[in-house]
Amino acid sequence: MDRPIVYVSNADSGEISVLALDESRGTLASVQTVAAHGTVMPMALSPDGRVLYAARRNEPWSVLAFAIDARDGRLAPLAEAPLPQSMAHIALDGSGRWLFSASYHGNLLALSPIDADGRPGPATQVIPTGPKAHAMRAAPGNRFVYATSLGGGVVMQFGFDAAHGTLTPMAPRDIAVRAGAGPRHLAFHPGGRFVYLLNELDASVDVFSLDPHSGTLACVQSVPALPPAFSGEPWAAELRLTPDARFLYTSERRSSTLAGFAVGANGRLAPIGHWPTQAQPRGFAISPSGRWLIAAGQLSNAVNVHAIDTATGHLTLCHEHAVGRNPNWVEAIALP
Repeated sequence: MDRPIVYVSNADSGEISVLALDESRGTLASVQTVAAHGTVMPMALSPDGRVLYAARRNEPWSVLAFAIDARDGRLAPLAEAPLPQSMAHIALDGSGRWLFSASYHGNLLALSPIDADGRPGPATQVIPTGPKAHAMRAAPGNRFVYATSLGGGVVMQFGFDAAHGTLTPMAPRDIAVRAGAGPRHLAFHPGGRFVYLLNELDASVDVFSLDPHSGTLACVQSVPALPPAFSGEPWAAELRLTPDARFLYTSERRSSTLAGFAVGANGRLAPIGHWPTQAQPRGFAISPSGRWLIAAGQLSNAVNVHAIDTATGHLTLCHEHAVGRNPNWVEAIALP
């Protein structure tokens, strides 16, 4: 039986919490606390599940690589490489040989190599962007890469050559999003036909169709993710699909809620509910089984485990677990 492990980066205490998730009960147990020696925030897992990468956002800006122990999920330092700026987001390509990163403060994207042992190297391509680049990810198939500029109000489109490690802007490079939406994070339907964009400033989700030949995106739907009767300034944070892509969830920091959507065969979203969670939920992850959602509260210094009803997608709070200070990013993996 697979054994789920959850990783939580804690920015203010400069550490990563390693937690074991009980698949039958939805409870967490502490396994290890790993020092990151700085403001550790975005994380990413290698496709083979052997390495966890984390970006340190204070100088010297770096990506840290940790080997994952296949027996219990513990982390061991593997390598460290410089990044060209403070990076708000990191992700790996489908081959696991390239690291994408996006800098909110530096207004740039970067591509860094990863060797056969999982060790990252310095960036080999740096691309200037509009204001506040926020995320960068490869679509399934590894041929196309998309990135967001929150301040520029666009999604950027690139062709990707994984053999040589080069990004080439498409024509057009930029797809404009509604004024004031604030494009933030991206999620991909595993079939590769649809892309989901979470907008930070109006807390909406845009659904894009992805042309499999050209890689060009086209918006087909936009849905709100705010809870009913919300008042104030939205501050959306994260979105994730369940592994079977039947449900999509988002987090909103000012209401401290999670929103859920059913995903149709045509990729479009239908709202299914809103649920309270930890205070100011910046990051969350879904367990590989698709049964549990783990959300971190930046203000509560704790994580919630919510059970996912596999028939309806509704969430039920099951467990709370204390972690470090300012938990902001969550990743989950299953050990064989």
